[in-house]
Amino acid sequence: MRVKAKLAYTRTFGCRANVADGERINGMLAEIGYGFTRDINSADLILFNTCAVRENAETRVFGNVGALIHQKRRNPNLIIAVCGCMVQQEHITEKLYKTFPFVDLIFGTHALPKLPQLLENVIQEKKRVVDISDSKTPEMSDRENLPIRREGGLKADVPIMYGCDNFCTYCVVPYVRGRERSRTPDAVFNEIRGLINDGVKEIMLLGQNVNSYGKGLTGNTSFADLLRQIDGIKSEEIGGSDFRVSYMTSHPKDLSKELIDVIAESARISHHLHLPVQSGSDEVLRAMNRGYTIQQYTDIINYARFRIPRISITTDIIVGFPGETRNDFDQTLDLIRKIRFDSAYTFIYSKREGTKAAQMSDNVEAGEKSSRFNEMLAVLDEASGSAYERYIGKTLNVLCEGAGRAGGEFSGKSREGVITDIVNTPKDLDITGKFVNIKVDKALKWAVQGVFRGVFKK
Repeated sequence: MRVKAKLAYTRTFGCRANVADGERINGMLAEIGYGFTRDINSADLILFNTCAVRENAETRVFGNVGALIHQKRRNPNLIIAVCGCMVQQEHITEKLYKTFPFVDLIFGTHALPKLPQLLENVIQEKKRVVDISDSKTPEMSDRENLPIRREGGLKADVPIMYGCDNFCTYCVVPYVRGRERSRTPDAVFNEIRGLINDGVKEIMLLGQNVNSYGKGLTGNTSFADLLRQIDGIKSEEIGGSDFRVSYMTSHPKDLSKELIDVIAESARISHHLHLPVQSGSDEVLRAMNRGYTIQQYTDIINYARFRIPRISITTDIIVGFPGETRNDFDQTLDLIRKIRFDSAYTFIYSKREGTKAAQMSDNVEAGEKSSRFNEMLAVLDEASGSAYERYIGKTLNVLCEGAGRAGGEFSGKSREGVITDIVNTPKDLDITGKFVNIKVDKALKWAVQGVFRGVFKK
């Protein structure tokens, strides 16, 4: 199918995996002839790529879809599509289908490669189409050759695996994205080489649990093996360019010392570790089905800091999980004080239909959850407020991304993932897109500032 002179407005909600899906959606739309617009009112196709992790994301989607009714009345030929994790859940699709009869196309995560055919069905048959097929192990080949349309820039995301096998009791991801399956190393390498040749400087490897990479592959390639091989890509293979590799998300139960050793010995791998702990209580972790203890979590953090002294460590924490007692919560506060995370993504627990936690007795009242949440934020602020002072006097390797944020001429992120403002750069030198050395002379709560010391050379 080809369309002529048609414009698509697409919007992605949620995590970076969703953003990567959105780039493939846009690639398929471009391949069949769609142009793109940021003006929703001029679009011939409006597509929302949705998230299911948080309830407020669903609420936002329903609000945005509902607002389109008047536009559909003005333009009956307008196609409205909703896809992604949210609609992979049958009860959500049923609600969407009944509540918004003007939505033409609904499809889940497993049907994403079929988008051109689904659109053709809507256009040719002039009827609503729904595809939330529940394949637990979709064929990797269905996704492997999809066209990708990125916005360009210095950074790009590369999925290395899809799905999740962990079944944390609060999480819907295994139900909406299926079981874990990994891309082949060759497919990952080819995509990375192409991106670097296009000018990309930082590659983010994506997976719900990157530490379990390798499932379903012939051979015995672990995530540590994959990183080691990516780090070893020769400059002549990528036109003499250089790049940095980061990754998310790591699961504590699968994070090995071997992986930390690979990172410590690497030249290109980020020294930022995002390691979601979720709670400081072993009882709560068991109820969450997380698969590790706080002692195990602390041991791996200590080893990472021993092997990579400048490493920055961030985390996720959920407050008010069903059954969480005051003592459980106090253990979370104690862990925050002990670990001194550089920063944390924090959430008040919200029930997700279809998960085991949704069936648990929730003994924590909403007011108490909010109170604990605010208390935790204060402890996090106290524990991590001066974390970046450890970089004062140190030289950092920074990828310059553009104009400064806090008084510097330029700004970027260091290998440790720290936002860095750069001062004292030569007036006529544009270092955007370059790796540079800076010496830190000032620490803020959210960034550091440093003096330009020259363009980095390997």
